[in-house]
Amino acid sequence: MLISLGSDHAGFAMRSLIANHLRNKGFEVIEHGAVSETEPYSYVKAGLAVASDIQTHRVERGIVICGTGIGISIACNKKQGIRCALCVNEFMAKMARQHNDAQILALGARVLGTSLAISIVDAYLDGLFEGGRHQERIDEIAHQENPSTKS
Repeated sequence: MLISLGSDHAGFAMRSLIANHLRNKGFEVIEHGAVSETEPYSYVKAGLAVASDIQTHRVERGIVICGTGIGISIACNKKQGIRCALCVNEFMAKMARQHNDAQILALGARVLGTSLAISIVDAYLDGLFEGGRHQERIDEIAHQENPSTKS
C-alpha cells in the first residue's frame, strides 16, 4: 500500500520516524511538507497535499502531523470527500477506520510521544471499514458537501 505523509515543521521529526516505521513494515511512502524542524512550513499546504493524493487516488491512506494535529486536520477536511480523523489513542484510530472510513489520520507531534504515535498509526492501518449503518452516516456527510447527492 502507498501512504502519503505530510507535516509542518513541528511534525517533521515525527513524520520521519513514522515514514521509517512504515517502510520497515513494507509500505511505500510519499512525503510532503517540511524539510526540517527549523524551517517554517505551513500545515495547510502539507495537509492539502496529502488530501489531494487521496482525492486523485494516488494513495489509499494518508497521515498528517502538525504540533497539535488540529490545524492540519481542519485543512484536510476542507477538501471535498476527505475524512481526516485526529486521534490521540489506538481506540480512536481503530474506530476512525471501522466506523468513519477515515482516509487520513492526523497526529499532534507536541501532544504524543513517539511510541504512542507509532501504535496509533498501526491501529489505524490495521482497521477495516465495517460499512452498513456506518456507510449511511458517511453518505449523510457527503450529502452536506454536495446536496445534489442522494442521502
